Amino acid sequence: MTLPVHLVAPGSLDAVAVGGVVRLDGPEGRHAVAVRRTRVGERLTLADGAGRSVEGEVAHVERDSLDVRVELVRDEPEPNPRFVLVQALAKGDRDDQAVEAATECGVDEVVPWQAARSIVQWRGERGEKARRKWDAVLVAATKQSRRTRRPVLGPTSTTADLVARTPEAALVLVLHEDATEPLAGVSVPDAGDVLVVVGPEGGIAPDEVAALEAAGARTVRLGSTVLRASSAGPAALAVLSAASRWR
Repeated sequence: MTLPVHLVAPGSLDAVAVGGVVRLDGPEGRHAVAVRRTRVGERLTLADGAGRSVEGEVAHVERDSLDVRVELVRDEPEPNPRFVLVQALAKGDRDDQAVEAATECGVDEVVPWQAARSIVQWRGERGEKARRKWDAVLVAATKQSRRTRRPVLGPTSTTADLVARTPEAALVLVLHEDATEPLAGVSVPDAGDVLVVVGPEGGIAPDEVAALEAAGARTVRLGSTVLRASSAGPAALAVLSAASRWR
């Protein structure tokens, strides 16, 4: 069984070596002690979310912190290719569900997309609050799925931003119900960013599809059924991972 994962601040594990002791405090420490009821002698993983992690045994527990005796240090290389989910803003919590499941499927970056047909609008403080919520979902899903490298939350993007990014990517796939090319037949490149673009509930506007295709994107379909905005991205990531990372 994999060990529980707790995230610490980036860079805080840089100087850690086997035999050393790392203190877990703050919200993560309180969660480990008060919620998970972690006790002396249990083993767990601490990760900085950027590729470095340590495993060890809990040597000391206080009210809202604990000390871990390091037994193993790991450095996970940056993924290549990188899977990027471009998720259109959706009403309710459907985009939150997509972000959570995509993290569990191994996505490396999530980009909030203000699509033309997005009912939800991220503006001002409301937009910042929504971004913070997405980031919290990413963190929670990272720990739940026992990942040591958390996905990056990209900048909130317009369609023009996506069009500008498309030529720089190794592959851009736009999920569209009218596409004729099946996603299952797409070859995953060996390096670079692979973007999966998912529209809002009302679908991607025709002019957006045309602009992305003109920039080099490919429209693809998942199958004969139409998936919700909350499930299309994770399903596509699973297909791509099955053809590459999960072999």
